Amino acid sequence: MDRRSLLAAGAATAALAATGTTAEAEAATPSDAELARSLGFRSAYADVNGTRLHYVIGGKGSPLMLLGGWPQTWWQFRKIMPALAERYRVIVADLRGMNLSGKPAGGYDKKTMARDIYELVKKLGYTQVDIAGHDIGAMVGHAFAANYPHAIRKLALIDVPHPDEGLYELTLLPQPTQFHLWWFAFNQVQLLPEQLLAGRFRLLVDHLCGLLLQNQAAITDRDRAIYARAYASPDAIRASNGWYQTFGQDIVDGKTYPRLTLPVLGLASEPGFDYLAGPLRRQAVDVQLEKISGAGHYVAEEQPEAVVTHLRRFFG
Repeated sequence: MDRRSLLAAGAATAALAATGTTAEAEAATPSDAELARSLGFRSAYADVNGTRLHYVIGGKGSPLMLLGGWPQTWWQFRKIMPALAERYRVIVADLRGMNLSGKPAGGYDKKTMARDIYELVKKLGYTQVDIAGHDIGAMVGHAFAANYPHAIRKLALIDVPHPDEGLYELTLLPQPTQFHLWWFAFNQVQLLPEQLLAGRFRLLVDHLCGLLLQNQAAITDRDRAIYARAYASPDAIRASNGWYQTFGQDIVDGKTYPRLTLPVLGLASEPGFDYLAGPLRRQAVDVQLEKISGAGHYVAEEQPEAVVTHLRRFFG
């Protein structure tokens, strides 16, 4: 199916959303506690850095923190969590503003969000962890390594680097063959996204799946309903848009960070490889880059076996 057909399919789903059928599907999805138990994990909460974080935890071994991104939740790692839990104590956190975590008025710059995770690590009784982050979670992972180098052993960034001034070069009107990250601009807008998307977020989930997946079946209808439920409220949309609205501050903060000296793995899809590789080579000293074929942006959902193999090899 070509991209136009995929987007048309998303429009058809939008029609269902307008009738309430999709909303009913979202309401019928299992709770996060039930979803965690289905993987052999448990759901929990921690009060940290002036907010409350939801996380799921399971497995035995050295601690490995997984951090996800927009517009998903901890559930995006469902296909790799059980395999990683065979070797590691896996903690998968919902970031500030995500899903069941708190949605305060501010603090969505990645430096503050990294402190959330640092305090969570301490509250769980660990002095040092490994971190693998995807999308917004990769930005937070980088900020964690820059600000708390004593508390992290190795860092894996999946498909996305920490914000730098290259973001200012993104164009509002792309060339005909240029990929368009339109939501980077849309999510900067105040108030309007909440008004447009509240109760209708499934439209956006389906659009992005159509745009960014090579295999549409990798994120099922139930998975999409789980994500849409997490972002259904105006407050959730406002909070998650805060991750994008703070990119300017993230760029300023990034300029103060030294190049990372810990071992860093850059794991990217073929479409996202250059987007990650260029900045990462500038931002870190000890970099290993790996390309995963047969996947779009949502690498862990399309090629979970490859992701597990690379993470196990890297983290040891």
